[in-house]
Amino acid sequence: MIDDDKQAAAIAAVAEVRDGMLVGLGTGSTAAFAIRALGERVAAGLDVRAVVTSEASGALAREVGIAVLDFADIASVDLTIDGADEIDARCFAIKGAGGAMLREKIVAASSARMVVIADGSKRVDRIGAAKLPVELLPFARGYVMRVLADLGGVPVIRDKYRTDQGNLVADCHFPTLGDPRVLAATLSAIPGVLGHGLFLDEVDAAYIASKGVVTRLERSGASA
Repeated sequence: MIDDDKQAAAIAAVAEVRDGMLVGLGTGSTAAFAIRALGERVAAGLDVRAVVTSEASGALAREVGIAVLDFADIASVDLTIDGADEIDARCFAIKGAGGAMLREKIVAASSARMVVIADGSKRVDRIGAAKLPVELLPFARGYVMRVLADLGGVPVIRDKYRTDQGNLVADCHFPTLGDPRVLAATLSAIPGVLGHGLFLDEVDAAYIASKGVVTRLERSGASA
């Protein structure tokens, strides 16, 4: 049922894609549904190009027939579609279970519009229950882990995992998240931290599916 909801949300989000668009593709099990849905539209004649946020997403996109460009040569993206680990009514999200939050945030920042897709279990009143991924330089591991603990977090290095950039990920549980904007700014200021999974300004809308019913939530507060 959850996979059915993910697919329904993905199809709804991919319906926003138009001919000629450059589309950003996220990473993770939910984003994969969007990549496959976009591949079906490409097979039916849709003319689009894409940039990807991980090697895994790039491989899947090519497999389903989507032309993938090198993001290093791209200044702006029309629409990015990605998943979320948590999303609330403000369109604040926690992302990064797939480990690609740094690239995802860069692509999101370049995008005219970003939408996330999720099943109903990811819709929360307020983000903070999900573990917050933090990407860090291996060189800075000891220091960053100590600072995260000092901030009230319980960080655990993701076992046997490196990002596509070769960095570590600390999955950090904050028993009390507090103000997400304050935490985001604090994390970004830690030497050795390269990125984190708090997406507070990037998400413009979310397609959330529950029991086969898809709801669109806009940052403006409107829903459909």
